[in-house]
Amino acid sequence: MFTGIVEETGTIEAVEDTEDGRRLTVGTTFGDLSAGQSISVDGACLTVEEFQAGEWFSVFLAAETLDRTTLGDASEGQSVNLERALAADGRFDGHVVQGHVDGTTEIVDIERVGEDWAYTFDLPAGLAQYVVEKGSIALDGISLTVADLDEAGGTFSVAIIPTTYRETTLSEKEPGDAVHVEV
Repeated sequence: MFTGIVEETGTIEAVEDTEDGRRLTVGTTFGDLSAGQSISVDGACLTVEEFQAGEWFSVFLAAETLDRTTLGDASEGQSVNLERALAADGRFDGHVVQGHVDGTTEIVDIERVGEDWAYTFDLPAGLAQYVVEKGSIALDGISLTVADLDEAGGTFSVAIIPTTYRETTLSEKEPGDAVHVEV
């Protein structure tokens, strides 16, 4: 289980396509990794296979993960949001995020509003019944609140504060980019 509070952004250092899926090597400063632990990569719960503490870890993406996420298109040099699983005695910020990506959506618009940003996304038809105004949603693993819901227009918006903008990959996104959704 995760909280949707991104701990850091990592960089994809290597991509290896195999007959059975895809393996990613991600650069990180996390010094307390272990083989078999769960880690959220852009909101997808993955399993650490190998690692060099404080430098990198590798994960395997099975067909189901490739079908539901954008990680099949991930490339070397790409930034990703990272969060380690919540320890039972840890501080619980954000909201309950399982790391089970429900699908993807596309950024429709990004608007600067004072010091903040308003990001508008397509409302995925199969997930629309689970998206509610002022409800929690995870986008690329980031715990956010639905600020506005336009069911007729098929969109929803979230407000992004400067800290979230600066400390996640949202600052690198633009209209037309796809993100992971967990409702």
